[in-house]
Amino acid sequence: MHRLRTTVARLRPFAAAQTVASQPGTAAAIKGGCRTFQCVRRLNASVAAEPFLNGTSSNYVEEMYYAWLEDPKNVHKSWDIFFRNANAGAPPGAAYQSPPPLGGPSPGLARVPALVQARPNTEKLVEDHLAVHTLIRAYQVRGHHIAKLDPLDISCVDFDDAPCAVGFQNVEFSRFKERMCKITAQGFYGLAESDLDKVFRLPKTTFIGGSENALPLREIIRRLESAYCQHIGVEFMFINDVKQCQWIRKKFETPGVLQFSVEEKRTLLARMIRATRFEEFLQRKWSSEKRFGLEGCESLIPALKTIIDKSSQSGVESVIMGMPHRGRLNVLANVIRKELEQIFCQFESKLEAADEGSGDVKYHLGMYHRRVNRVSDKYITMSLVANPSHLEAVDPVVQGKTKAEQFYCGDTEGKRVMSILLHGDAAFAGQGIVYETFHLSDLPSYTTHGTVHVVVNNQIGFTTDPRVARSSPYPTDVARVVNAPIFHVNADDPEAVMYVCNVAAEWRNTFHKDVVVDLVCFRRNGHNEMDEPMFTQPLMYKRIKKQKGVLQKFVEKLIAEGVVTTQEYEEEVASYDRICEEAYARSKDEKILHIKHWLDSPWPGFFTLEGQPKSMSCPSTGISEEELGHIGNIAASVPVEDFTIHGGLSRILKGRANMVNQRVCDWALGEYMAFGSLLKEGIHVRLSGQDVERGTFSHRHHVLHDQNEDKRICIPMNYISPDQAPYTVCNSSLSEYGVLGFELGFAMASPNALVLWEAQFGDFHNTAQCIIDQFISSGQAKWVRQNGIVLLLPHGMEGMGPEHSSARPERFLQMCNDDPDVFPKPSEDFAMRQLYDCNWIVVNCSTPGNYFHVLRRQILQPFRKPLIVFTPKSLLRHPEAKSSFDDMLPGTHFRRLIPDDSAAAQPDKVKRIIFCTGKIYYELARERKNRGLDESVAVVRIEQLSPFPFDLVKEESDRYPNADLVWCQEEHKNQGYYDYVRPRICTTVGHSRPVWYAGRGSAAAPATGNKQTHLTELQRLLEAAFDLEAFKT
Repeated sequence: MHRLRTTVARLRPFAAAQTVASQPGTAAAIKGGCRTFQCVRRLNASVAAEPFLNGTSSNYVEEMYYAWLEDPKNVHKSWDIFFRNANAGAPPGAAYQSPPPLGGPSPGLARVPALVQARPNTEKLVEDHLAVHTLIRAYQVRGHHIAKLDPLDISCVDFDDAPCAVGFQNVEFSRFKERMCKITAQGFYGLAESDLDKVFRLPKTTFIGGSENALPLREIIRRLESAYCQHIGVEFMFINDVKQCQWIRKKFETPGVLQFSVEEKRTLLARMIRATRFEEFLQRKWSSEKRFGLEGCESLIPALKTIIDKSSQSGVESVIMGMPHRGRLNVLANVIRKELEQIFCQFESKLEAADEGSGDVKYHLGMYHRRVNRVSDKYITMSLVANPSHLEAVDPVVQGKTKAEQFYCGDTEGKRVMSILLHGDAAFAGQGIVYETFHLSDLPSYTTHGTVHVVVNNQIGFTTDPRVARSSPYPTDVARVVNAPIFHVNADDPEAVMYVCNVAAEWRNTFHKDVVVDLVCFRRNGHNEMDEPMFTQPLMYKRIKKQKGVLQKFVEKLIAEGVVTTQEYEEEVASYDRICEEAYARSKDEKILHIKHWLDSPWPGFFTLEGQPKSMSCPSTGISEEELGHIGNIAASVPVEDFTIHGGLSRILKGRANMVNQRVCDWALGEYMAFGSLLKEGIHVRLSGQDVERGTFSHRHHVLHDQNEDKRICIPMNYISPDQAPYTVCNSSLSEYGVLGFELGFAMASPNALVLWEAQFGDFHNTAQCIIDQFISSGQAKWVRQNGIVLLLPHGMEGMGPEHSSARPERFLQMCNDDPDVFPKPSEDFAMRQLYDCNWIVVNCSTPGNYFHVLRRQILQPFRKPLIVFTPKSLLRHPEAKSSFDDMLPGTHFRRLIPDDSAAAQPDKVKRIIFCTGKIYYELARERKNRGLDESVAVVRIEQLSPFPFDLVKEESDRYPNADLVWCQEEHKNQGYYDYVRPRICTTVGHSRPVWYAGRGSAAAPATGNKQTHLTELQRLLEAAFDLEAFKT
């Protein structure tokens, strides 16, 4: 490869005193194109010995040489011989051969073959260039393997036991060659030590040259080492977008990029002081309290502030953050800027709780704050979402909230609202929800247009070493699946951290794709401040105890550089310490703990100033006949011209039109009426889940597909009214945990939207159990955060086997907070007061009309509660499961309990009341009719299971004083509703009458897989329900 450079050097000296020099050459034109090679000159021959190389002759020779490089036929044969000889190593004087005479070949030309071996040397020239190009690529691909990322120098990543040293221009070649074997397949690619000072042209896939096009190999290596093997390791060559790779190369390879102004360094120091002294203050004041401090990764604070500053400068107005408990208080204090006294008073054990609910520990709480960013001088809103101890569970919630805020402000490109997610190394690698969340990142209805992920890489998980905690080299490897660049950085180098975070923010603002910053650090204490890490990591913690603090190292560096003086540093420290002490003194005045001060998603204007509902009543959820007809006609039509739908769908739409004409609706049409009427009223409706556009059971068909044109769709729901709210219906990825968390976050952003998640089958919600348990069920109690999300869970025993039958209602009912032994105090607003006091609402509707009302009630009631709906399967097309428009007109409401009108005529004759819920009602009604027991047995439907309708159940039980009470369900006895309903019915009747059970016996599985067994069990429970002698003692 070096032949070209050495030949040019022989042909044209640059300076008599230099041994090596390079400068950009000017391209010479040949046939209208650019020269492949540009001039680089070195002194290698005596000018006196070769006088023809002086003056204008040298320009001519150089031009001839470049022409020859393009094609030997471009020059005279004599020049061809000359350049071949020179390239073969002959000095210019010996390289010259007389041109052949006209009469025949010169004897001198006979020596040419012996001297000239141009072709092999040309091949060597190419080989050397390729070797250097491959070497450059090796650094770009694998340089991070040998970067000095670990501040402890214990290198948990199994690439190299000896991290690199700075400055390889003076390294012994044999050692460097051995080192190259760690990142290249063939060591040094055949290059020798003698090649280090030879000049090579740089490929266009690198920016290490800056303004130079060629460099000596030694300088090439030094710059590559500086770019890829110091305190920053860059993983990006797996990205399949060439422009994105070039962008990253330019950011890290350009010489001098890691230079900061004095002002930037002073700002960075001030942030490091705040991050460090905050933790030290907490340790002094509350040494025996758990706080999950940030010691060992204090540079996280300037990292986050840098990302926020850069994003604010780019136009971002709102940042939603999610993070685990480690460092949370520090982030609240120094990033979100929560008042310090509010944080300090959380440590006071005598503080009284003012808000209802359980509250939560201080390192789980969230926060919402709007302030001016000092760098951009623009307002920015920051929200830190409250989360449980379940690491990474908050990830999809943050993404959903971010998506919602983008949606409501019309930010279709993510330029105004963004998310930042913080992770621990063990959780990032170990929790599957991370993968699920990443796979939402580029889906049309879920993308937030890029998230900045910051991994606090402690190199340990509680007490578990990385070697037994993950199979991948890095904890961040999961991000590679979505082509997110990964920037590893030594967290003990604040300047490197600051630069990487600047690049990460620029990446997100440029490409609107995810990016990962891996802060390789350590955990100075144990898992918490009370934990002893020496039990399990003795050598690591011996090293940590000797480790100098990052602030101390950084300030020593700045003092040595003259950026600050020791006095200035000490004054800055004293100033922040004084701020903390003053806030501590003020915290002593706090007597009451207000959890609402930690609210992460306020809803301005929805509640009173005291945070209470503006009323305790709900208007009628019915709508006008005209509106029902209009929405029904939209549901039965294709409001787009020249749109070809499937023939089967034509029959479905025709059936809907017939129902509208008959003033009735089935389940799908009832849902359409609810959604359409809310949209018309300006309420955004978002329905998400697996296959929800069509519906698992092919009943919904909210998205129509043109049969002749790919990707052409029609959503009739968006054609109801010109000024309606938009309707979003979107098939999700095959994820429950991630998507339900996302929709929960979406519902957090605004109370004026109906957000629904539908499971493909009800029992599939169990893979999202963490979201249900930690956020939906207990979210308001822990964080005073209301949420109106709706879960649609298909449920019913229909012989489909154990996995597609039960939505596990017993689990939801078991988590309801109403007391089974207390009859609530009667009042005019009894039903609404029950709803307000409950943690969530659980219903199992038996009619489309009631389903219509409960969906509309979600929005019309003056507060927000999660709604769990056990939706039917066979009832979707059941001929009796239809509702008249009369049940949905103005003045009508959701019916918490539907009494038996047929038996009410002669209540004294009724011998049994069968309470039930959902689909089993239709089987009970059919069986009662077949047995002729219409006057003897009343079948009462409890539509709202929680909060339990004590008042209405009491009315029914009092109406039939001579009847025994039976609870009938199709689920097994240890499942379903029995254990929830029985004690509440007993409380309702004052334990004056027993509550008998009719249903399947206890079992481990939710349902049988044998159709015949299923039918036998069903018949047995029906016989038990209608055997009037069955429960007599």
